[in-house]
Amino acid sequence: MAYTKDQLLDRLRGGEPLTVGQRYKLTLLLSIPAILAQVSSVMMEYIDAAMVGRLGALPAASIGLVMTCTWLFFGFSMAMCQGFSVQVAHLCGARDFANARKVLRQGLVTVFGFGLLLSLVAVLIARPLPMWLGGAPEIRSDATAYFLIYMLFLPISAVGVLSSSCLQASGNMKIPSIFYVSMCVLDVVFNYIFIFRLGLGVKGAALGTGLSELLTSIFGVTYTLYFSKELSIRGERGSFMPRRGTLSNAWSITGPMWLQNVVLRGAYVMGTFIIAPLGPISIAANSFAVTAESFCYLPGYGIEESCTSLVGQSLGAGRRDEASKFARISIVMAVVVMSLLAVVMYVFAHPIMAMLNTDPDVVDLGARVLRVEAFAEAFYAVSIVAYGACVGAGNTLAPSLINFLSMWLVRIVPAFFLVPRMGLMGFWIAMCVELNVRGIVFLLYMRRGSWMKSRLTKNEESKQEIDYATD
Repeated sequence: MAYTKDQLLDRLRGGEPLTVGQRYKLTLLLSIPAILAQVSSVMMEYIDAAMVGRLGALPAASIGLVMTCTWLFFGFSMAMCQGFSVQVAHLCGARDFANARKVLRQGLVTVFGFGLLLSLVAVLIARPLPMWLGGAPEIRSDATAYFLIYMLFLPISAVGVLSSSCLQASGNMKIPSIFYVSMCVLDVVFNYIFIFRLGLGVKGAALGTGLSELLTSIFGVTYTLYFSKELSIRGERGSFMPRRGTLSNAWSITGPMWLQNVVLRGAYVMGTFIIAPLGPISIAANSFAVTAESFCYLPGYGIEESCTSLVGQSLGAGRRDEASKFARISIVMAVVVMSLLAVVMYVFAHPIMAMLNTDPDVVDLGARVLRVEAFAEAFYAVSIVAYGACVGAGNTLAPSLINFLSMWLVRIVPAFFLVPRMGLMGFWIAMCVELNVRGIVFLLYMRRGSWMKSRLTKNEESKQEIDYATD
């Protein structure tokens, strides 16, 4: 009998046995839409980079200068979203959809409020930020404008991310992929209007991206609350005010992820600080190369999302054996896909960079560092999906510590010595070595069953009741 995705999820939640083929099929069925969503998300970066790249090296460098800071702020809101979506995955696995909907309602209010706080901080630091990062005077004005405009859209964008994350946690990967494809299409339209037709340049890129996120977030929240099979609150009455039990569980997941966001994104900011003295060409080449590399690792993040959902639902159903098997299957799948794409990236590095920028110096330098990074993608895949498996289990502290130590000790410290001697190439060599080391450490960690231990799983094993009530 050929089972559908929903039928396979019902078998998983109901404790029925799954064959090896059914596990691979379920992983693939959840991964493909998630990968499509990742492709669409990265296409937005390509679109922004390519359109701004047509304006010259200086506008491109202004965005590249503050890009790591936008990732830092967005990472905080993403971590907050995970604190609620992982709970939704466990509850859906246990077929407790009523409490899953309560967690969703409480998460929407919490995430939106936190997004407002982040936007306020962004407003306060937008003007001095490019100077703090060591940006040249000629790119500071555009860098400030891009960061400020983009961050003003963060609260509603974060709510949209939560809706998509909770849908994915419930096993619905199709609708979030539609959200991201729609966002990508809108980004093309808005960017063309604001950058070229209205002549707003860098400001237009920020407006185009922000408005596309705004519209799709509104649609995403509406769908989740009124049309999702598992999460729709249509016909239900209940408060949206957060409860202590829900927030406590969320914090046990989010807290370590915030720490990781600070150290990882902080490391990215430090990387920008290290690279900035090399000048606009190196800044632009680094920014475009990071965007180009995403072509290679985005399938890994799509598989990671499906792995997080499957591990969370398996543990919610009390099936640790299935959680372990789905984690292994997902890691193998990601390694194979990303290794093949690494070969493509190595061979076509120059044409890929030429799609993003017309400056020959930027293209040549970016192509050279991309070829270095191709040798890191296999173990990078391991670290991406292994981390997603741990998040699905509600275990974020140990993986965050692994990421922290690897990033700072193996990447940033050597980069301080390599960049003055080797330029941008030195930074990417340090990055390549670090990603391989991180992947090996995660592989060793996953061989231990302790990665499935967390506050959430302990509550489930002890049958401890959590107060999700909102009435």
